Amino acid sequence: MNLTPYKLGDICRMKYGKIPPSNVVADEGYPIFSGYRITGCAKEYLYDEPRVIVVARGVGGTGDVKMSPEKSWITNLSIVLDHDEGIVDKKFLLYRLGREPLKEKLNTGAAQAQITIDSLSAYSITLPPVEAQRRIACIITAYDDLIENNRRRIQLLEQAARLLYKEWFVHLRFPGHEHTQIIDGVPEGWEKKPLGAIAPLKYGKALKNDDRVPGPFPVYGSSGIVGTHTKALVPGPTIIVGRKGNVGSVYWSPDDCHPIDTVYYIDSELCSFFLYYALQQMTFISTDVAVPGLNRDFAHSRSILVADQKILRLFEETVSPLHQQMELLKRQNASLVKARDLLLPKLMNGEVVV
Repeated sequence: MNLTPYKLGDICRMKYGKIPPSNVVADEGYPIFSGYRITGCAKEYLYDEPRVIVVARGVGGTGDVKMSPEKSWITNLSIVLDHDEGIVDKKFLLYRLGREPLKEKLNTGAAQAQITIDSLSAYSITLPPVEAQRRIACIITAYDDLIENNRRRIQLLEQAARLLYKEWFVHLRFPGHEHTQIIDGVPEGWEKKPLGAIAPLKYGKALKNDDRVPGPFPVYGSSGIVGTHTKALVPGPTIIVGRKGNVGSVYWSPDDCHPIDTVYYIDSELCSFFLYYALQQMTFISTDVAVPGLNRDFAHSRSILVADQKILRLFEETVSPLHQQMELLKRQNASLVKARDLLLPKLMNGEVVV
């Protein structure tokens, strides 16, 4: 397959997004897209069709290549690429640029990483003929569509389990509620207990990036999985609760894992799906002014309404199949991502011809 070198400025017109004025920002409407994420809504949009964007500045994601939502307002944190359709396919450009170390090669910032239009325009990539690009993009898009479909199914399963918890334990419409006496908001046979008496929180252990050796065990911080390691700190399943940073975040790990020092964890034998969803309903107040933090004594003092054993057992039996399906879909996605990422460079360099 013939590969032709191009400077990005020769195949794309580029401009920065715009900060939405206050009179355009709204509670609902079109998505405001920073490049990192959707940050709000606008009464109008700048771009009708999705655009390939490069994150130009900000915290953590400079150089990332994304596709904007359709009918969106793109902010000045991103450079918008308007490609020449006769030379490059939009989705191929997304995948091709996504493989490039743009931050490493184009960063012109000092205190904060930054990529400029001038530096991005001068950056060179090689492209196959546009028809080959479209075939390659079609193959990779098929993987991405399967991954996204599984991700949505996982969200629906999680939502179903969460709604069931609220129905039974918040609204108290549990099986047999019609025949159960409720006094002061507590059904007969149920009891309010402090978290510390049910499942004490234990401190995670620091594991610096430089000390992590990629392996089979997920490493959890307060924002979720932040890497992997060759050794686990705790057996699964376990519940992780954000202590510093993303205070009160709650994660379920079915596998052995390593919670770091920004989180608490709960011993495996004390974990249950009931407790997992109960913790999601709790209000954890930040107790550290400089850095958001969750005081363990405060967390232990928060009360949980605990049902009788029959209802708890029935909830676990009902929710467990949903989580089993979620874990199956997550594993399928991990396999799809691995297969896609192995295939993509071979398609790009012509090793696999389509």
